[in-house]
Amino acid sequence: MNKKETRIRRARKTRLKIAELSVKRLVVHKSNCNIYAQIIDESGTKVLACASTVSKDISSLVKNGGNVEAAKIVGKAIADKAISCGIKEIAFDRSGFKYHGRVKALADSAREHGLVF
Repeated sequence: MNKKETRIRRARKTRLKIAELSVKRLVVHKSNCNIYAQIIDESGTKVLACASTVSKDISSLVKNGGNVEAAKIVGKAIADKAISCGIKEIAFDRSGFKYHGRVKALADSAREHGLVF
């Protein structure tokens, strides 16, 4: 197996466990240049809130979308959008990525700004 297949395999295990819990989930995806966050409902079919370094309001704040500072800004933005939608408790879906660096910075920032997971 290559690196991507093993990441997808780890992500599948996490998503099955979250599906059993039937809670909203905060999904994180990262590329070399950007980081994306979405809040998806219990059924997994509807995106309730989203934030990324590609969106206009955040891209003007960051110089580089592929660093920890950008991840902190995205974490704050997704937490603010979730709270405005009435969402406080979620499950964190890191999409098979290690809980380290940008993924950890986004999660910590979202926690600091009011999300519980």
